Amino acid sequence: MSMLFGLQSFLLLALTLALLALQAWAFIDALSHRREAYVAADKQSKNLWLIILGVALAAHIVLLSAPFHIVNLLGAVVAIVYLVDARPALRSLTRR
Repeated sequence: MSMLFGLQSFLLLALTLALLALQAWAFIDALSHRREAYVAADKQSKNLWLIILGVALAAHIVLLSAPFHIVNLLGAVVAIVYLVDARPALRSLTRR
């Protein structure tokens, strides 16, 4: 029985760290694009993305022991939206 709890703890830790890495990747990627690219791609402003992603990342770090807290889940959704919607549009404008 204790092995089952150990496996569950390991999986929760892995999921928490994966969501943290996802949010950090989205935040760093948002930092790397120029402000003009957001306007040209017809996406929300760089400042708005940085605020939303930064708050989500900070909240995830603070609530690290609660991976399924609503704030962490919303932060993960925001990061996924950025990575599948805004990032491809920004990359298509800055590709050489």
